[in-house]
Amino acid sequence: MGKYIALYYSTPEVMEAMKDTSPEDMQAGIKSWMAWGQKCGDGIVDFGSPFGGGTRVSKSGSTPSSSGVMMYSILQAESMEEALALVQDHPHLSWPGDGEIEVYECMNPPAM
Repeated sequence: MGKYIALYYSTPEVMEAMKDTSPEDMQAGIKSWMAWGQKCGDGIVDFGSPFGGGTRVSKSGSTPSSSGVMMYSILQAESMEEALALVQDHPHLSWPGDGEIEVYECMNPPAM
């Protein structure tokens, strides 16, 4: 079984608008994510959590991140195709704007 990381993206405008979401709408959104999690069962290793503002660090200093990554999940699957199937109907894809998910395989480092 391999591990995969799913990164959830959104625009700053959508993230800002979410601050005005009613508690009822927020609960409905959480309920849809929980239903997705139950459907995936053992395919989810770590459901993840939302990110706060990120910072990009380089040799020349640091700046606020503009990548749009707002959350992660860690999945387990036999293949990339199986991992992609886990997020195919994810509720994040129906967010207003352009909710997107990227899935990466977590590679094992070479033996040292």
